[in-house]
Amino acid sequence: MDVFGVLVTAIWVMLPAYVPNNAAVLAGGGRPIDGGRTMGGRRVLGDGKTWRGTLAGTLAGTAVAVGLSAVAGVASGVVGRPLSEFPLLAGVGLAFGAMLGDIGASFLKRRSGRERGAAFPGLDQLDFVVGALACAFVLAPAWFVQTFTLPVLVAILVVTPLLHVVTNVVAYVAGLKNEPW
Repeated sequence: MDVFGVLVTAIWVMLPAYVPNNAAVLAGGGRPIDGGRTMGGRRVLGDGKTWRGTLAGTLAGTAVAVGLSAVAGVASGVVGRPLSEFPLLAGVGLAFGAMLGDIGASFLKRRSGRERGAAFPGLDQLDFVVGALACAFVLAPAWFVQTFTLPVLVAILVVTPLLHVVTNVVAYVAGLKNEPW
């Protein structure tokens, strides 16, 4: 597969994981997952990780997977490359895994003394990717192995941080985020 094909495939298969954290921000508010509890004098997760946001993000990412599956044939014709359909469990795994990855990063940030919204380079850009890939592998292993080839995984690791920075800056400028990272 050529570079264009790898990039298109990488972005296509990660769209259900790229959407959940943005949807969680838009859903905003609600009861924090950690219920305000602390560990070692610091919040376990913080006010930014809510049940509503997690549910909204998971549903949005899963809906993206279902929608992409519905248009995969037409989209494949448009880009001139075969694009994957998503088994339902793969879509749920990518979406929920993205949320879990972000929640895990929040936990690590609190343990390292960083406040909500503080930058944590590397972790901020790839936390949700690790969670999404892990959950998709657990829930849809055959699809995962067929879809996430080494070139596609490398493309995801290169493209995702760039997309993450761009979308965060756009959300910041639009007033949807308090910080541009």
